[in-house]
Formats: sequence, C-alpha cells, structure tokens
Amino acid sequence: MKKQFQPLTPAALYARVSSDRQDVDLSVAAQLRALREYAKSNGYSVAREYVDEAESGRIADRPQFRNMIDEGGKAKAPFEVILVWKFSRFTRKREHAVAFKSMLRRKGIRVVSITEHADDSPTGKLMEAIIESVDEFYSENLAEEVKRGMREAASRGFFLASRAPFGYNRVKVSDGVKDRPTLEIDPVAAPIVKEIFESSRRGNGLMEICKELNGRGITNRGRRWQKNVVHYLLTNEAYTGAAVWGVKSKNENAGEPVRVENAWPALVSRETFEAVQQALHERAPAKQRPGRVGSQYLLSGLLRCGVCGKPYSAQGAKSGQFAYYVCASLFREGAGACSNGKYLNASKVEDLVIEKVRERILTEETITELVTLVAEEIDNLAGEVNGRLTAINSELSDVDTRLENLYQALETKQLPIEALSPRILALKSRQDQLVAAREGAEAQLEQRRAELPTSKEIKGYVSDFREFLMEGTFPERKALIRNFVQGIEIVEDEAVLTYTIPMPQDGVTSESASVLDFVQSGPPISPFASCYFVAPLPDYKAKACQSLVATVCA
Repeated sequence: MKKQFQPLTPAALYARVSSDRQDVDLSVAAQLRALREYAKSNGYSVAREYVDEAESGRIADRPQFRNMIDEGGKAKAPFEVILVWKFSRFTRKREHAVAFKSMLRRKGIRVVSITEHADDSPTGKLMEAIIESVDEFYSENLAEEVKRGMREAASRGFFLASRAPFGYNRVKVSDGVKDRPTLEIDPVAAPIVKEIFESSRRGNGLMEICKELNGRGITNRGRRWQKNVVHYLLTNEAYTGAAVWGVKSKNENAGEPVRVENAWPALVSRETFEAVQQALHERAPAKQRPGRVGSQYLLSGLLRCGVCGKPYSAQGAKSGQFAYYVCASLFREGAGACSNGKYLNASKVEDLVIEKVRERILTEETITELVTLVAEEIDNLAGEVNGRLTAINSELSDVDTRLENLYQALETKQLPIEALSPRILALKSRQDQLVAAREGAEAQLEQRRAELPTSKEIKGYVSDFREFLMEGTFPERKALIRNFVQGIEIVEDEAVLTYTIPMPQDGVTSESASVLDFVQSGPPISPFASCYFVAPLPDYKAKACQSLVATVCA
C-alpha cells in the first residue's frame, strides 16, 4: 500500500543573544543550527528565520521579534509554529510571554522550546509558566546584582561606560587581580572640547557651535557635529574630572547617585561647567510637565471593579499616613457613578493578596508537586535525546568504519583515487553532520542537567520567594506578585483572584476572598479612620464617629 504523504508544518525560527556579559546561552549560529536540526527531525519546514543580536529579552521592542509577531498576526501567517532554543530566548518578561503567546495562540500559532518540553496539556502549560516565572525572577535579580557591582566600581572612581567621551581615551588600570577602565586625555581632541565650552560660555548657541566646527572641517570621530551631540558634551560632568553614576536612574529605590571628584584629569573647571549649565538653562525652551511616574502601590494595575470594569486607583490621604484603593468611576465622577464603588484599605488588601500567594503557591507541597511534574517532563525529554544520541553514535561508528576501509583501499592502491574521492567526500560530509548532531544532543542533555534544580534547591527558591514577598524591596515584591496573580476583581464584598498558573492541588485558576472587613464607605478623614469606618455606616452614626475622631485628634 502506498504510504500517505504527510505535509510539513511551516515554522519560524527565532534566535536571540543579549548584550549582557552574563548571557551565557548559545551563540546565534549554534541556536539556528540546533533549531534547523530539530525542525528537520520533527516534521517542520523552515518558513522564516528571525535573529536579534545584542537585544535584551526583558524588552519587547526588538526589531526581528516585532517583525515575527507582526507577521504572525496577519490573516495568512507564513508559519504555524515558532521554534526557540529556550523560552527565555522568546522573552524574559512573564507579562510579555502571556500577552504575545495568547495573541499568537488565537491565530493558531504555538511557541515551542526545543530544550524545554511543554505541550498544550494543563501540565505543559503549568511547566511553561513556572519556567518563565523563575527565569524572569532570576533575570531581574541578576540585573540588581550587576547594578550593585557597577555602583561599587563607580564609587571607586572607575569609568563604567563602554565608550569614552570625546576628548578622552578609555584605558585600563590595574586594580588588584583585575584591570578596570578609567579616562586619560586625548591630546588631539581635548583642545576642541575646551573651545566648545568657551564658545558656549560666551553666549553662542548649539547651532552656532555646530556651524563653526563643521565649517572648519573639525569632525566628531569622523562625523559632522549636531546639536544633540554638542548639548550632550556640554552637559557631561565627566569633563570636570568627576565620575558620576546613577543620576538619570528612574528607579527611586536605586539609592543616591554616585559622584567621585578628581577621578581623572579635568578638561574644564567646575566654574566653567556650572556657568555653561546656567546659560543652557536660561536659553532652553519652557520645560514640559514630567510624565507620571510608576505607581508605588503594590496592587496598582491588578485591581479592577467587577461592575463598571474600571481599574481601582491607589490614593494617599493625610500626607501619606493612610492609603486606599478606590474604583476609578467613583473617584472621578463621585458618588453614584458605580454601584460597586468602594474604598479599600490599601495595606489590608495587599496583605490579603500576599497571604494568598504564600498559602496557595509558595508552599513546599505545591513546589514539590511542581518539581515532580517538571522532572517527569525532563525525564521524557532526556529519554528522547538519549535515543537520538544512541542512533547518532551508531551511524557515526558505521561511517568511521567505512571511511577507514576506503582509506585502506586508497593506501593499498586497490582502487584508483578517482573512484574513491566522491565516496570519501560524501562520507566525510555525513561524518561532519553526525558529529555536529552529537555535540548538539550532548549539549542539550548537559544543559538540562545543569538547569534542572534538585528538590532541595527549589525549596530554597521558595524560601527566597517568601522572604522577598515579605521583606524584599518594593520592585521585588511587586514583580513576584505579578508573576503569580494575573488580576483581582472586586465584586460586592468579594475579591476574585485569578492566578497566572493553575494550582497543582486542585487545578483552580481563580478563587474568592472576602474584603468586607476592610471596606469603607468613603475616603479616610484621619489616620484613625480605619479603626472606625470598616463598613458602610448610617449618616447619624458616621457623624458621631467623626466627632469622636476629631476629639481624639485634637
């Protein structure tokens, strides 16, 4: 009977490497080689290849990644599956993974990791979510460690940027067993820097300075001078000899900026630099109102009204002594705008969610079951890879033997070289392919062994999670909650929590908790208000309580 033809599934290959020195994953070439081999062996045809180099997985605005997502969103996408070496190559942000994979799934497109086996079953989705959550947590934790190291280096007066400012050369100096970067004056470019500062101090504008330099044929490392480049030069404190780090950080938990005077030779005096800053400020156009900074409340973006659908806004009261969440409709339009509008004690709602995460997810029982599920999947994958490795080694041994026989026939002149050369070349090509396939399979097995933590290690992770949840910095606590809680809907006196992963014990993805004990009928009027207004009160009782509070506060 004639064998029925099975069409190949069109696939897109996505490979990425980060610019971070800590990124120790395979090179782009190695990733693509492994992806092509996997596609060939598993019934896929390669329809597209997308590559992002020196792009962080924590951002979604990567050129080739965006092209891939855009093409996947078309009515007739050129591929039905996206193959990646690891899920972290697709993204290192859990919210990005959820958003993009959901969009692709609606178009019938799956994201498949060739080294982290996860299917569309509940177990597969659970394992994929855990992999992504842990990967994101440790990625962000690693970033914090890197920042701490950079702060220490900056505090000792070293130059941390990868490129020296115009007028300086970046050089290495000995620092114990390591060489660290600092700056030395570039004798050719330094006079130009001094001239630019003096010209600005005399009142010349940025455009005038650019015209003067470009008209004389003076370039900025081979490029023409532009206004933004001159402005950056004039506002760079490095020219005073000061090592400055962390001034432009938007993270208010990053600590005070680092400033070390006399870290390297100065090109301009502090007096000249400050005079230029004053002149630039006076000539600058009116400044725009700064954008709103990120919310400093733990559940901002998660709480939503179950009636009107509007998000709950976090508000402070009494100079920050009290905080509460309120339905946006009620807050903006006043009483009667939403029948479900309530004021929720912020600290108590946050404590409720934290406790739920601790009770439901960050327990040894839950994690042990997750580890068991992951281990089973890893064992299955390891079995498949071991089987493939055995087949590769068997064929490679056969090819080696046949090559040896051909070499022997050539040496003993049993057959002429013209007859043997094509066969030797074909076998050598196959030998190279098999060696590469064996290296890939061995690396895949070794990678899985290195990545799969022991039960004891994962329990340690749980302990770390619980500690960060209770005592970590604000960004750490916020990130952890968002890894596990997808959203919270307030309906009447109930808070409905939706989790990002199904609970292993019972498979539920959402559950309710009462918020009756910390619902208020209106915003607090003093730090003591939470003690009295824990539920809607009749007008006469509210007035009596307000009088009592006013007396206590007085």
